[in-house]
Amino acid sequence: MSHALTALSAALPLASGWAVHGLRMHRRYENARRDPLSNLWTRDAFEEQATRLLARRPHVAVVLVDLDGFKAVNDTHGHAAGDAVIRATGASFTDALTCHLGSVAGRIGGDEFAAAVALPDPAALPWLLGGLHGEITAPLHHDGHDLMVGASIGAALSGDAPEGPARELSALLRRADERMYRIKQEGGGCSIAPAPGSAPALRTVNGRREGRPGTTSGTGAAA
Repeated sequence: MSHALTALSAALPLASGWAVHGLRMHRRYENARRDPLSNLWTRDAFEEQATRLLARRPHVAVVLVDLDGFKAVNDTHGHAAGDAVIRATGASFTDALTCHLGSVAGRIGGDEFAAAVALPDPAALPWLLGGLHGEITAPLHHDGHDLMVGASIGAALSGDAPEGPARELSALLRRADERMYRIKQEGGGCSIAPAPGSAPALRTVNGRREGRPGTTSGTGAAA
């Protein structure tokens, strides 16, 4: 018995050391999948987690956001100001999604962002987008200047997808991108893609829904 206790006592520090090492490695791995400026997920990490969310929840909104006027901020006030805008946009996503447990957001390009949001009631989507738009476009005080950017937001709601959640994410991203491009051409705001064969898409500004004719066709990513 004494030999067994001695062996166990010797093994405990080793096991504890491996546990701490494993925890540190996990944190490093997770940090490597975070965008350092926005603190949101990188594109690959976002798509991986969004796919899992779509597999678990019946109503998920996939949202794409492109900042309007971001280049002008960089050109006028410098890259430090642009970095401040990216950080503030990341914080806006975090604030807007606080009440939506399990939702994920990512920075997928220079000034492009995405989110997958679990919704208990799909009817809440216009108000979610309006709140996010308001957060992103609020003036940001930086180095003695008030920085302002616009936002073009496109969204698509999940449905039954027999082809599986991975392909469904691809389709939802494409439809959200088409809506984002169209609303960008109209000067910014929010637009929700209709389900195929349903009523026209909705243009949403600050939670108000306005009918806007159009289809889900589009020409690609926003400029």
